[in-house]
Amino acid sequence: MPSLNFKGKALVQNFHLLVPYHELKPVKPKSLTDKVSLHDNLVVHGDNLKALKALLPYYHGKVAFIYLDPPYNTGSENWKYNDNVSSPMIQEWIGKEVGRDDLTRHDKWLCMMTPRLKLMRELLSHNGIIAISIDQNEVFSLGVLMDEIFGEERFLACAPWLSEVSGGKQKTGLRAGHEYILIYHNGDASSVTQEEKSTGDLNLEDEYGKYRKGRELRKWGDGSLREDRKEMWFPLAAPDGTEAVPIRNDGKEGRWRWGKEGKMKVVIENPKLAHWEKVTYDEGVVVNGQTERWVPFEKVRDKKRSFGWNTWLDSYGTNADATRELKEIFGEKALETAKPVALIQWLVSLHENENAVVLDPFAGSGTLGQAVLALNKEDGGNRRFVLIENESFADQLTAERVRRVIKGVPKAKDEALQKGLGGTFTFVEIGHPMQLETMLKADKLPSYSDLASYVFYTATGEDFDARRINRKTGFIGDSAQYDVYLLYEADLDYLKNTALTLDMARSLPKGSGKKRLVFAPTKYLDSIHLEENRVEFCQLPFEIYKAVKKK
Repeated sequence: MPSLNFKGKALVQNFHLLVPYHELKPVKPKSLTDKVSLHDNLVVHGDNLKALKALLPYYHGKVAFIYLDPPYNTGSENWKYNDNVSSPMIQEWIGKEVGRDDLTRHDKWLCMMTPRLKLMRELLSHNGIIAISIDQNEVFSLGVLMDEIFGEERFLACAPWLSEVSGGKQKTGLRAGHEYILIYHNGDASSVTQEEKSTGDLNLEDEYGKYRKGRELRKWGDGSLREDRKEMWFPLAAPDGTEAVPIRNDGKEGRWRWGKEGKMKVVIENPKLAHWEKVTYDEGVVVNGQTERWVPFEKVRDKKRSFGWNTWLDSYGTNADATRELKEIFGEKALETAKPVALIQWLVSLHENENAVVLDPFAGSGTLGQAVLALNKEDGGNRRFVLIENESFADQLTAERVRRVIKGVPKAKDEALQKGLGGTFTFVEIGHPMQLETMLKADKLPSYSDLASYVFYTATGEDFDARRINRKTGFIGDSAQYDVYLLYEADLDYLKNTALTLDMARSLPKGSGKKRLVFAPTKYLDSIHLEENRVEFCQLPFEIYKAVKKK
């Protein structure tokens, strides 16, 4: 495989590992929700490199789809290299605009993209998809860089998108009028939607009108077991009055494609809205004495659908459409480089998961947020978006667009957008770095939840869920090996006077029976008593303890 060489490559290859974790601070007045949460839709204001690292404890391996529209490095975008890499050469780059005549502009752009893409890969699920908009200035370099980071075997497409119907602004030479979208998967392409442009004739009919049998409502393939999504196992009323549950063809307990609040809601309320058939199990499989069971399918009432793959993306909106959409919402062209909602909707729909977490680390005007809310409105999905924007307009433009489309845009042509797409979001600011050497400075004490996410993820390497915190007992979550506890308050006096004692060790909940990993400012008991009480102690501040995972 060809390799890409550029100035600074050796310096940024592992820079993402050196970026400190930062606090994520929800801002209630700027949010649109009754209760702020890092598991809500998010608009994150701050440098995207810091934000991506800060999101790791919460979203490591959980993001199904990433779309990014980075600077195209045209030399006229006024972007600056600002990553604080410890190198005299790179330090010279910081804060300086990258112009067309800058002989190192390609090097700077690749140094900027490399650590961000590496963090994005850590956030992607095993069957996740990443799509990147780009133009001719960096499309070739980006392709080689993506091959290096993701693997050339994970390349899905380089899809040309018709951005300017008139052919673009070039005055001489070939007027291309298009950009490119590079699309890769993260090792498992099973969740990529397949092409389906026409559903065929509506050859069946019920009391509600004509329809065609669509997809089976039971999940197939990867992630189709009951244990994968327990909330998607529930009974439906079959035509003969019995209960139908999603048993797989091999006889194992499976799950439905959607949860009770998604597309399945209408079928739960009215089973006649599904098409039912008796389907046999695999040869030799018998479940409860039966060799077949009732299976529901979608009833498709639209003659045409369009999702999946086209060679040219020439029917999913243009730059002019993006401008019109912003004018509908704000009454003016609020950003020069916005993308049309139809294009982003098509891209997000490439992943079949209608409950996906979707990320945009260069959020701009927040098109992806609107696209996700619109898709959820259309298909009953429960996708969540995470928008990261570094510029000062993160509140007035990015978040404001989301606020308006949730509440409704009276002048919009689309009826659903007029009424409002619904939903909530939490606005988040990037806080102080979680650096241990400065942790005890009074003006930089992290919140309990932020420190919990930090110590849990760095100690176990597993996902942190703030909803499991029990402040009364100090429990912050369990990993494959440990029940994890944190004795901490964002108060200097507490930290100076709190220690893990023998009585405290004995009073810790038995939990799951695993060994207890306890983080505290200090301890007043010896290793023998720690061992007797199945406790492993880690002091704060400390050189981060990394538990060795059992394979």
